[in-house]
This record gives sequence, structure tokens and C-alpha cells, in this order.
Amino acid sequence: MSLSRVARAGAAVTLAATPVCVFAPPASGSARGEQIAFTIDDPRITESSGLAASTRHPGIVYTHNDSGGVPKIYALDAGGRVRAVLTFAGAGARDWEGIALGKDERGRPAIFAADIGDNLGGAWPYVTVYRIREPAQIRSQTLRATTFKIKYADGPRNAETFMINPRTNRVYIASKLFGGKVYEGPAKLRTSGYNVVRKVADAPAMATDGAFSPDGRTCVIRSYFGARLYSVGPDGRPGKSLKSLGIPMQSQGESLSYTADGRSLLLGSEGENQPVYRLPLPDEALPSPSGGKTPKNAGAGGDAEGVAGDTRNTRVGLLLALAIAAAVGYGLLRGRGGSSGGG
Repeated sequence: MSLSRVARAGAAVTLAATPVCVFAPPASGSARGEQIAFTIDDPRITESSGLAASTRHPGIVYTHNDSGGVPKIYALDAGGRVRAVLTFAGAGARDWEGIALGKDERGRPAIFAADIGDNLGGAWPYVTVYRIREPAQIRSQTLRATTFKIKYADGPRNAETFMINPRTNRVYIASKLFGGKVYEGPAKLRTSGYNVVRKVADAPAMATDGAFSPDGRTCVIRSYFGARLYSVGPDGRPGKSLKSLGIPMQSQGESLSYTADGRSLLLGSEGENQPVYRLPLPDEALPSPSGGKTPKNAGAGGDAEGVAGDTRNTRVGLLLALAIAAAVGYGLLRGRGGSSGGG
């Protein structure tokens, strides 16, 4: 979300629509070997806030807009062209921030969209995840959505990172805070009542998206400033930090997916005509020929350079968060009657 959106969420205040990421210097360690996979130039997609590469349909990547839109996802081909629009019947689109692929209750491929944004960091008593069946054919259609209400065990918070472990089909959400945490959903989501998510791990500061690898051995969580690679433990949770990943500078980087073959990352940004970068993964994150064993250095505490880089990025993020907080605070003082909707 841009600073102007944050301010409007706090009150009726108009700020310059400058992308948040203009405050960020290059991430620790430059991104090596990245290339533009495709550019999203469809005029219907101006706030791509999530990416998910389909394993059922080779070459297809799903994306969606951020807040204020309609409950739709767009199926993009390898050239970034929209091949199909999937509409979620019975769903809302308050502040969609993430998308992930998983299974439905019958084990069929499914697409999950996470309406988990909360620009005021606690204004919404619960957030929502929607699920549709991933269609067998890529064509525009409307699909009935299943709704899951989500509550945090320790109270409401803002989040933009939504992930599903492909081995366990369990959902994970990372909060967008300086002391960010990863929250784990129940073993099986239910449609009645609330699904309580509980913190199980730390997350990078100001996390904007993340994903598990297709084989479930690793996961990556990104921010505006960089990304971090984690091993996944036997319990299916994000485990030890393996290394910091340098990522390309982007206008407002809020989306990430592994490629379907698990060998690279796709990194996207909000905004019009934005490129999606393909970033090759380091050797320790590549699919295992042995059938998915945990990376051999998963027990290590992470590389020293990466830890230092995360510290530098966190300091930069602190300045950014203070600017956002000031904008919101100013808006609240100027107009307490403003909407607390997503952005």
C-alpha cells in the first residue's frame, strides 16, 4: 500500500501518492542473475499484491489486486497476458494481500485468497480467507467461494504475507510489523466460527509476502527491502534462517512466489505496467533429488552476512514505519470520522 492509502485509512487526509519503497536502499547483497519474467500491463491489474505459480497449469501465474477492487484473480500466461479471470462468488474484497495454492477438503487443487490487510493494525476483529477450486481449464468463469474467518490468538494486527505448506495444507500468516511473527492456522480450516492462528516463529520486519517451495522443504518471506530464505522443520513450520536474498529494487514490492519447478522466485510489485522478476534460488534451496529432505545446513543459525543485512534493512524499515505512523497519526487528528477500510 502507498502512504496516501495509509493516510486515507486513518482519516480523510490526502498525501502524495508516492510508493512506499522510495525510502528503501538496495537490499543487503545485490540480486544476482535476476531477469524480467514478464510485465503486467493489463489495465485491470494496477495493484498486483500477490503471486502464485500454478503446478496444475504449466506457465500460469495467478495474481490479484489489492484493496478496493473486486473478488477476482487473473490467470497470467508466460508473457504476462491475462488468459482468464476467475471471479469468487460470495466473497468480498476489502483488502486482499496474498494468494496461495493448496487443496480443498476433498484433496482437489484449490486457490486461496487472503483478505488479511488491516491498515490501522487492529481495526478489524477478524480477517477472512477465501477458497475456490482451481479449475481444470483456464477460462474465465465464476466459482463459488468457501469462506474462512481468521482470528489471531494475541489480538488483531496487519498482515500481507499468506502461505500454505504444500505437504500439510496448513495456512501461515506473517504480520507486517517490526517484531513480525509467523502465525499458524489449525490443521483443518472450518467454515463455522473462527479459525484461531497462533504465533510459531519470527518473521522479517515489514513482511509483504512469502511462499513455501513446491516440495515444502524451504520457504521465503520478503519485505520491501530484501528477502530471507528459511528451512522448513519436520513440523511443517518455517524453521531456521538459511540466508538473506538480495532482490531487485521495485516500486512497491508486495508479491512473491516460487516458480512451479521450485528453482526460482517470482517477485512482483504494485503499480501500473510493473515487471515481474525471476530470481534463481541458491543451491541450498533447489529441489532435492533425494525426494525432499531438509537442507543440510537447516540446523545452522543463518549466514552472518544475512543477519547483518537484516539488521541494516530493519533500521531502514524503522524509518519507513515511523513515516507511516506519522501519516496515520496526522490523519487521525485531522479527521476522526475517516474510514478504516483496507488499502
